[in-house]
Order: sequence, then structure tokens, then C-alpha cells
Amino acid sequence: MKGEPLARRIREGVCAKVARIRSTTGTTPCLATVLVGNARSSTVYVRAKRKGCESVGIKSLAIELPGDTTTEQAILAVDQLSNDGAVHGILIQHPVPRSVDRRALFERVPPAKDVDAITSVSLGRSILGMPSFSACTPQGIVRLLQEYGVPLEGADAVVIGRSPILGRPLASMLINAHATVTLCHSHTRNLADMVRRADVVIAAVGRPRFVQGEWIKPGAVVVDAGYNEGCVGDVDFEAALPRASWITPVPGGVGPMTLAILLEQSAEAAAQQLGVAP
Repeated sequence: MKGEPLARRIREGVCAKVARIRSTTGTTPCLATVLVGNARSSTVYVRAKRKGCESVGIKSLAIELPGDTTTEQAILAVDQLSNDGAVHGILIQHPVPRSVDRRALFERVPPAKDVDAITSVSLGRSILGMPSFSACTPQGIVRLLQEYGVPLEGADAVVIGRSPILGRPLASMLINAHATVTLCHSHTRNLADMVRRADVVIAAVGRPRFVQGEWIKPGAVVVDAGYNEGCVGDVDFEAALPRASWITPVPGGVGPMTLAILLEQSAEAAAQQLGVAP
């Protein structure tokens, strides 16, 4: 279940939308990325996002803050972006250093520019099925499942991982698609047994090859949202492959979809702020 073919089509649509925004308003959509510290993985991710912006005609504004940045200093940087009419989307690369109050920082992003749905307003609206920007990775996963015709209505889905930027919003999206969802985490008892009954398994736990092949019910759909050192996912891919009906590779599965959704929502944010009709 490869993400790149669908991601490519999404990016093509973003290119067309960006061109329409420019021709209509004379303004180029702009996504600002905020990076606190210099963690290697975060630096790589931000670089990929900037490159993705360039590929579809979105301007990328890079805000790089040192690792000893305080919460107040980080908030000031985000406030400046929030008040800048030339910036249409704001993405804060996470994780941020422990010295920064992550939730306080995230909440400074205005919902209109919250293109990765990190604020409580965006998360709440997503849970309720109300119009809003969605967390990019969960939205990318749902779109990928839809692309491959995976039936969600009535399906028994297990999400492993309860982070507010992936597991929790994804569980809500699946519930809104009428799946029966079990949200598992580090304190879940008998995890293997829960996975064995699932029609759809989404692993987002951040531990390499954590989900064992023998846990997968024959014919189940497996989505690996993990990315660990050495390009290894959260699922033992080789062991799960013979049992799954569909399975996402790492890399090449969820990753391209996350970036494509970010670009799509950045263009949409610009369109809404500039009054460009859908």
C-alpha cells in the first residue's frame, strides 16, 4: 500500500491551486516552519517540508531557534508569524526541547494558520467531525485507506499509540468513518490479543519492529506510521507481509502522504485567508 502515487496526485492538485491563488490575488502562499534546536531528525524533516513547498510553488519561511530558547522566546516568534499577513500556515516541528512548554507554544498558532492541527481547537473540531484542518499524518492515513478501498464502516480497528498529533486524532477520524476503534498504548494489557482480532491495525508507537507478524490476523490491513533509525517502521514488515492483505512499507507508505496533506492544507489556508473560492 504505497503512498507516493496518491501523494503525487495531491501535489498536482496543490500546484494548480497555488497557481490559481497567485493569478487571482498576486500573492504566493507561504508556510512558515519553526524549528527549535538542531536535532538531526527534526532538521531532516523540516528540510523535506521546505523542499516539498518549493515543488508546488509554496513559499517556505524558515524560523530556526537555538536549543536553549525559552518558552517565552518561542512564543514571541510564533506570535510574529501569527500577525504576519504574508504567512498563511505555521508548522512547529516537534518534538521541541523540554525547556519549552510545548502545549503553551502550540496554542499560540491561530486556527486559521494551524495547518498541522496541533491546537486544542483544531483537535476538538476534528474529534467532533467539524470543518477544520486535520493532523497531517492521520489525515494522510485515512486518505490512503480510502484510496485502496479499505472498508472502514463496521471494521474493528486498533490504533497503537495515543499521541495528540497522531493516535488520538486518528482514532477520532476512524470513529467518524464508523469503525469500531480500540486505542492502545504502553499500559494496554494483552496488546497482542487485541491486535490479533483487528481488521485494521495502525502502529504509531515509535519502537522499531514492535508489532510482531504473528499478531496480525490473516487478511488484516496494516498501516505502519513509525519511522525509526535505519528506515525501520514500528511493524516487523517481513513477518507481517504474508499475513496482511495490505501493508504500508517504510519508507514510502505513510511519509509521502503526510507531506502531501501538509502542502494541501497550506494551500487551502492561503485560499481561505485571501478569499479565493474553492
